[in-house]
Amino acid sequence: MSPTEAKAVTLRIIAPLLALMAGTVQAPGLTLNFASPAVLTANSAEPMASYPLPVGPYAAGAVATKLTEGPLNQSAWRLGALDQTTLELLQPLRDQVTAAGFKVLYECEAQTCGGFDFRFATEVLPEPDMHVDLGDYRYLAAERRGPAGPEYVSLIVSRGAGAGFVQITRVGKLAEAAPALTASTKSAETPLGVAAQSLPLVTTAQKPTSSGDLGPRLLAGGAQVLEALEFESGKASLAAGDFASLAALADWLEANPAAKVALVGHTDASGGLEGNIALSRKRAISVRQRLVNQYGIASARVSAEGVGYLSPRDSNLTEVGRMRNRRVEVMLVAVE
Repeated sequence: MSPTEAKAVTLRIIAPLLALMAGTVQAPGLTLNFASPAVLTANSAEPMASYPLPVGPYAAGAVATKLTEGPLNQSAWRLGALDQTTLELLQPLRDQVTAAGFKVLYECEAQTCGGFDFRFATEVLPEPDMHVDLGDYRYLAAERRGPAGPEYVSLIVSRGAGAGFVQITRVGKLAEAAPALTASTKSAETPLGVAAQSLPLVTTAQKPTSSGDLGPRLLAGGAQVLEALEFESGKASLAAGDFASLAALADWLEANPAAKVALVGHTDASGGLEGNIALSRKRAISVRQRLVNQYGIASARVSAEGVGYLSPRDSNLTEVGRMRNRRVEVMLVAVE
């Protein structure tokens, strides 16, 4: 080996050490390969910000957070995942995050996260770019310590309207990369920037509800739609008549006297957000009153909230979709 060659080898060996001493070595990036074609629907970036990263469930009126600082990037992705559960969507992403050297700080699914309260205490990009089903979502937060300081990534995964949704939040040196470089697909890619509506929108037929099948679904976790309740657009009162889904819920509550549930009202996207949140809560209250007055369910066992149009289950671009979005869901919150 010539003196020139020996010098080159020595430089290749010591250069990383010198760079590390100078604090210039960058940790490897993070490329997330989705299991199905993905569309970037939204991206938000700040060169320097403070971000309260959720690292625990909603409890005692708040979500446990870790204050992080640095460049901040949030991106939302819509996946053509018609038959994958939220766990199937999250698991390969979690494996890639940990393989990149991140340590999981906290992970939960909707019910253990805190359901409605956790979702609305967490920064989420707006609908329709990012959709979070209040009864069917998963969350993960992870940290990696590197020469350039700590880096953080969080994932929110949910489903709706025949597609999967993923929000990726990155804080620290990792957030300086463009989102197109940090998320790709293993299968044929859908061009970035295509509107989310270009992916298939699938609606599901309403199914009769009985107390026999409602109970197991409530106990399994997640929100269940009280199908076929009738609300006119812009109106809060539940129409007169008997509704099979409401009778099924009343039967189940009578058979399970220790159970407490929450009703969550939803609207279509007609009108402003503040007014729709108020309207959706009034609809949930109307259903609660019917359970109490007609079926004799104790009022203390049923709470009522509203989220307006923030959690659609179908497109708001069609009358059929808007009608399906005007609904009330029920969630089991306690079994004392």
